[in-house]
Amino acid sequence: MALETKKEGNIITELASSVRLPKMVKVKQLLDHSHIDINEIPGIVRSELDREELRARIKPGASVAITCGSRGVANIAVIIRAIVDFVKECGGSPFIFPAMGSHGGATAQGQREILASYHVTEDTMGCPIKATMEVVQVGETPDGMPVYVDRYAYEADAIILCGRVKAHTAFRGPYESGIMKMAVIGLGKQKGAETVHRNGFCELGTMLPVIGRVVLEHAPVIGALALVENAFDQTCIIKGMLKEEIYEEEPKLLIASKQRLGKIYFDNIDVLVVDRIGKDISGDGMDPNITGRFAVPYINEGIKVQHIAVLDLTDETHGNCNGLGLADVTTKRLVDKIDVDCTYPNVVTSTVLCTPKIPLFTHSDKTCIQIALRTCNYIDREHPRVVRIKDTMNLEEIYISESMLKEAEESNHVIVSGPPKDWVFNEEGNLW
Repeated sequence: MALETKKEGNIITELASSVRLPKMVKVKQLLDHSHIDINEIPGIVRSELDREELRARIKPGASVAITCGSRGVANIAVIIRAIVDFVKECGGSPFIFPAMGSHGGATAQGQREILASYHVTEDTMGCPIKATMEVVQVGETPDGMPVYVDRYAYEADAIILCGRVKAHTAFRGPYESGIMKMAVIGLGKQKGAETVHRNGFCELGTMLPVIGRVVLEHAPVIGALALVENAFDQTCIIKGMLKEEIYEEEPKLLIASKQRLGKIYFDNIDVLVVDRIGKDISGDGMDPNITGRFAVPYINEGIKVQHIAVLDLTDETHGNCNGLGLADVTTKRLVDKIDVDCTYPNVVTSTVLCTPKIPLFTHSDKTCIQIALRTCNYIDREHPRVVRIKDTMNLEEIYISESMLKEAEESNHVIVSGPPKDWVFNEEGNLW
């Protein structure tokens, strides 16, 4: 079997060898850098929460549950610690709980480990962390859908929601990723997430506030801290809200977030090379809002890309390959890192089964890129349009093929950083 694999790899390498890769040009995309300095974050968190109405809801000795999610939010340890300190200042007894649906392999220990990877531990936070997959049904929607909340959170005297507001990867609406989704899917754990996703994502934008209203009315939520990040995943907006204000304020924050979203200022790309994907990069491994490649059929927007070549997984994704199914070609190096036990629970819960599929894979980066280019249709093969990015979180410095140089020079959003250069591969045909 090993000999057959090696032989097949050689054949693919030979088929790809005639493909000449274009010279690439490094360019700098002009994206918004404005953000809040990390040293200022604790004070801003406190000032956003320090309202008489919120303080009145934290009684002396009251247990206060604070959400912490799994999305790799910038400065999350600093932000959560600031919420903990505020609750203590009010006389409350805070604890943190993982609010992340089915992530972490849909186990309490797995979710606790995710928090620890973000430096959110009992030692660093100065309060207990309570992790469970047990839930309590707090009510149901008008059409009879049961609504669930984490048992520890439900039994607390108060809940403070904390989450990042940004565009979702699979649905559109006034509430996408953010506080309302945290209330519905984060608090709902695996059982709640599975219930919400049972009919897919098509109507989730409409259903989210309906389900969220049940949570806010029947669980002890008292308020929220919403976060917005810029294109460099730096904290740029921190907004405290009473629970009654979430309905009106979150849609405004979503608009502000989308205005700051990173992007690729080039369209009609033949091959997009993505160095790495991972759950720490995006819920879909690589953000469809950047690549234009969505896992669901009812979103068709953004840039047009014929083929996507993905080269590797991040270490922080711990083998979770969600999003790989949106690529057309990948590498054996990536495939060897896949942990299906880490990947599949979240995929099954979401009901979108295409996202972890393994595409055609090659034995080197070079062959991967060549195959992606060779199999494109109706392109100018002498002057192909190729873009290379590190990942969908790092978009300031990217590479474009030489044929796109004039377009870059005429753009108001791009600065050319150097001359066209050949790709540099090592002896194994890899870029690093």
